[in-house]
Amino acid sequence: MKIIVNNEPREVRGRTLAELLEELGLGGAVVATAVNGSFTPVSQRGRRALAEGYRIEVLAPMQGG
Repeated sequence: MKIIVNNEPREVRGRTLAELLEELGLGGAVVATAVNGSFTPVSQRGRRALAEGYRIEVLAPMQGG
């Protein structure tokens, strides 16, 4: 399936947000996620289905000051 991850087109196999994160090597990472501009909490990632053309944002927390 073709989707956009952080503004980059990708061909992926994952059908849920959780599966996508595993595929990207981020399954255990502390990240914030959004699907088509809507925040998706960790507890919903396994149930959040993905479809062709969806836009996914994955953001890691930054430290500094």
